[in-house]
Amino acid sequence: MPAIQIDGVTKRFGDDVVALQNLDLTVEEGEIYGFLGPNGAGKSTTINVLLDFIRPTSGSARVLGMDAQAESTAVRQRVGVLPDGFHAYDRLTARQHMEFAIDSKNADDDPMELLERTGIADAADRKAGGFSKGMTQRMVLAMALVGQPDLLILDEPSTGLDPNGAREMRELIRQENARGATVFFSSHILEQVDAVCDRVGILREGQIVAEDTVEGLRASAGSGATLTVTVDEPTDAAVAAARDVPGVSNVTTNGNAIVVSIQDASKTTVLSAIEDTGVEVRDFTTEKASLEDLFVSYTEGGRDGRRDGADLEGEVRT
Repeated sequence: MPAIQIDGVTKRFGDDVVALQNLDLTVEEGEIYGFLGPNGAGKSTTINVLLDFIRPTSGSARVLGMDAQAESTAVRQRVGVLPDGFHAYDRLTARQHMEFAIDSKNADDDPMELLERTGIADAADRKAGGFSKGMTQRMVLAMALVGQPDLLILDEPSTGLDPNGAREMRELIRQENARGATVFFSSHILEQVDAVCDRVGILREGQIVAEDTVEGLRASAGSGATLTVTVDEPTDAAVAAARDVPGVSNVTTNGNAIVVSIQDASKTTVLSAIEDTGVEVRDFTTEKASLEDLFVSYTEGGRDGRRDGADLEGEVRT
C-alpha cells in the first residue's frame, strides 16, 4: 500500500490560478521521497491537500490508505508534520510545545528525549518567543516526531539550520526511515535531497515533469558526467580523438586539461583515445552532474520565458 497516493488532483484558486493540474503522485511505503520545484510550482499546495488544509477542485488523495479529506483526523494521528514557516507560541516553552503535541496525539513520548534528539534540550524551559529560526525549526521537528509517525511530511526541514544542524537533520531522517517511517519532504537545498532521497520528483506548473532516483534522472536527462583529463599538451588531435568517442557530447580545453562531457561513453575509452594520439595523460577526475544541473534541465522555460533555475547556487528558491 502506498504511503501517499494522489490521483488526478487539480486545484484552482479563482478563475485564473491553477496551482495543480491533473497531478498523479505515488510515494511507496518506506521511501524517502524528495519533492522539488521552482517557486509557484505547487509543492506547498500538494502538501496542504495531503493534510486537508485545502480541498482539491477535482481528483483524490490518500494518505496511509486513508482518504485525505474524509479521514483527515485519523491521518493526522499517524503523520508527523514540519510545516514551512511555523509560528511558535511565544509565551510557551519548548517543553510546553512538546507536551501540547504529545497530548494532541494521546502519545506517551518523553518531551526531553525528543528535544535531545533534535539538539535543543538545553533550551527546554526557555520561551519560544526568544528562539532563533534554527532553534524553532529544531523544536518543530521534535514535535513532528511525536508518536513515532508512520509518515513524516517535512516542508523545508533545514531552513535556519547551520551546516552541522543540516547534517544532524539528515541523520535523523535516516534514523526515522530505518525505524520504518516514510519520509516526504520538499526542500530548496538540493544537497539535502541528493544526500538522503531514494527518489526525487520535480514539479513544474502543477505537474510532475520528472520522477526517478537521482541517478535515473541523470541518465534520462543525458547529463552524464564531466571527465577532466590533465595532459602534457592538449593537442588538436587529442581533442578530436576524444570528441569522436561515441557517447561524448562536448569537448573543451582549459589550460592543460581536456574537459569531456560524457553521457554513455566509458571514461577508459576516452582516455585511451587521447593517449593513442601520443599525448601523455598525467591525471584525470570525473564529476557527476549535480542535482542542480538536473533541476535546471527539467525546469527550463518557465512561465516567464526564462529557465526557472537561473538563480541557482546550490539551492532553488521556493
